[in-house]
Amino acid sequence: MMPGPFELIIILVIVLLIFGGKRLKNIGGDLGGAIKGFKKSMKDSSEDKIDNKDDVIEAKVIKEEDKAKK
Repeated sequence: MMPGPFELIIILVIVLLIFGGKRLKNIGGDLGGAIKGFKKSMKDSSEDKIDNKDDVIEAKVIKEEDKAKK
């Protein structure tokens, strides 16, 4: 059951009394900065993937028996 608008106002007043307006503003700014940093790191990690096939090195597997014959 969702709280109504009157209950939300009461909760907001209690939070303001406990934390104060200035501290609540700082907490909101810190939370916003953390979210921006997280989004930036997720974007950077997706760009690090290999998109160019020239970067892939081809390899050939040689069995031990083939080495002994040479």
